[in-house]
Amino acid sequence: MIEVAHLTKEFGDFTAVRDVSFTIAPGECVGFLGPNGAGKTTTMRVIAGIFPPTTGTVRVAGHDVQREPDAARRLVGYFPENAPYYPEMSVEEYLAFVARAKRLPRGVRRAEVERVIGATSLGEMRRRLVGKLSKGFRQRVGLAQALLGDPQVLILDEPTSGLDPEQVADIRELVKGLRGQRTIIFSSHILSEVSQVAQRVVIINRGRVVAEDRPEGLARRIEGAVTVHLRAEAPESELRALLSAIPGVHDLAVTDGRLRFHARDDAVVREVSRAVTAQGWILLELSRDSLSLEEIFLRLVHDGDPARGAA
Repeated sequence: MIEVAHLTKEFGDFTAVRDVSFTIAPGECVGFLGPNGAGKTTTMRVIAGIFPPTTGTVRVAGHDVQREPDAARRLVGYFPENAPYYPEMSVEEYLAFVARAKRLPRGVRRAEVERVIGATSLGEMRRRLVGKLSKGFRQRVGLAQALLGDPQVLILDEPTSGLDPEQVADIRELVKGLRGQRTIIFSSHILSEVSQVAQRVVIINRGRVVAEDRPEGLARRIEGAVTVHLRAEAPESELRALLSAIPGVHDLAVTDGRLRFHARDDAVVREVSRAVTAQGWILLELSRDSLSLEEIFLRLVHDGDPARGAA
């Protein structure tokens, strides 16, 4: 549905995006992550048809955004991070204005406005001035305008920015409800939200893609991706010395009375179990979990070095 191939976007002497490539399948929901200034918003604006690419190609449902801009834009609903609201308009007036701006046929505009108001639970706010709404409801209005025209593709740039936890949960549930019905790409700094909503993650840093996979796939590709908690009836100093000598054990530390370490893979975890029991010590706990998306993200963009992330 979305194909980005060797995209580069320059602004004068500054290169915001450099040779970026990724694809998003129809109905897939992909999280687009990166630190500030990484190139997320620029990439999303090129996909939305706002910026032309300097080099490379971007296609939406087979339509080149540069050669067939109108055909591509008709398939896209775009929610920018700082959505341009008109505070003196009511919610339904604003949505009717956007419907006209999108050139929806006159005969379907009213029905479309009603549909997106219902989809985003804005019924009680329809006659309120947009400028008087809370930030959470303004974000709902932004999502509603993106849904006008029933686009196949949704591009959501920081849809939960500035919201409190309850509002974040509301927007998250709205986006989750759209999965499968539309192809979605959204950026966020709230990594836990991405892990709950996105089926796949693309991480960008300094204008380059440094990783692209499901969250659990990213964890498997990073050395030390298995986090292990261990308790045993053994002297702590001797237990630490034993584990430190096992190849593939990293970042050994004590947390909450347990030894915590990163293991290269499951084979290392099995070797730890064998080594502890071979000493005659009773193993009380050996539990493991994958790196969180936050840990993966920080490792891949460590010191802003894309070469390290790719490695």
